[in-house]
Amino acid sequence: MIKYIGAVVGWFLGRGFFGALIGYIIGNVIDMMMSTNKGASKGGSRGQRFKDVFEQATQQNVSPGDFELNLLSLASIVIKADGKISQTELDYARAYFVRAYGKERANATFRTFNDVIKNREISASKICTYLNARTRYEVRLQILHFLFGIAGADGQISQPEVNVLGTIAGYFRINHQDFESIKNMFVKKADSAYKILEIDKSATNDEVKKAFRTMAKKYHPDKLMDMDEAYRKGAEEKFRNVQEAYEQIQKERGI
Repeated sequence: MIKYIGAVVGWFLGRGFFGALIGYIIGNVIDMMMSTNKGASKGGSRGQRFKDVFEQATQQNVSPGDFELNLLSLASIVIKADGKISQTELDYARAYFVRAYGKERANATFRTFNDVIKNREISASKICTYLNARTRYEVRLQILHFLFGIAGADGQISQPEVNVLGTIAGYFRINHQDFESIKNMFVKKADSAYKILEIDKSATNDEVKKAFRTMAKKYHPDKLMDMDEAYRKGAEEKFRNVQEAYEQIQKERGI
């Protein structure tokens, strides 16, 4: 409870999204300290317990609460990109969070977002810069895939949504070919199969085979085995898209 109060206070004192995050982290530290003090064993000093809790809360990896709030903030930017709020897109985002973090934790994330962040200006640049330092490239590719999934949940992806997703990809330092590969998994065109494999239609059969092996390795689900189930499922979906693109080209060329 204290961590959510801290997020609200942090918003006003820090005058922004990151003030809220700092307040959330500090409140989380206090919550953990109280929990630790209540259940502490006889061994170990109070000072050592505080040190352990503080180090846990300020480690260089993204803590689940931070990651979820940042991810939901990016999702909200995509949902509002075309100037309207789609219930289908909102439902898609919520279902994804429930699969990844469980219903109770997902609801807590949405409550914090609604109470503190939703009606404030959200900076995609700051969020992506924050996450860049704390996530692997493969994770950022999966985040982009998730955001494309939100945009396409209502059956179509508008140009304003593509533009916003392109901007986010740029902030994430995702190269143009990887962006086009993921985009063509959702926005189908005549040459989408080639775009997914990051090659031109003029590629030789050997180049097609080599591209498939490269992309299958890049998007293999094993690269996200340390992530939550929803991310692993997303990785499996990307992997299937690569396989389907290759099979389509094989069929077209008779190889």
